Amino acid sequence: MSGHDNHHGHGHDSHYHDQHDHGSLKTYAIGFILSVILTAIPFWLVMNKTITNSGTMGLVLLGFAAVQVVVHMVYFLHMNTKSEGGWNMMALIFTVMIVVIAMAGSLWVMYHMNTNMMPSMMPEMNMQSAS
Repeated sequence: MSGHDNHHGHGHDSHYHDQHDHGSLKTYAIGFILSVILTAIPFWLVMNKTITNSGTMGLVLLGFAAVQVVVHMVYFLHMNTKSEGGWNMMALIFTVMIVVIAMAGSLWVMYHMNTNMMPSMMPEMNMQSAS
């Protein structure tokens, strides 16, 4: 009985270690170096004003931010399509969808509030000051 328990326990432990891959010093160092580079380049772009168009600069910064998020997820959180039987990836996709919906909705509301509210308030202010 105890031989069977040890065999079953050993097989379960090896299966457990195969699923949960913890990074080595090399992968953490690569992740750290990539994170520093992906922070330094946008900082340099902003401080030197290399891109004068603010819309283009915003898109470039968002691109660097997205790449840095992926670097953090791969090198520090060890997320991939195989971890936790794919459930980590499903949770990530759901989270990205919620964040995109929340950010797009917020930007949409702020844009429409700016364009719809501000012009209508300005003529009223001018009329009150004229009377």
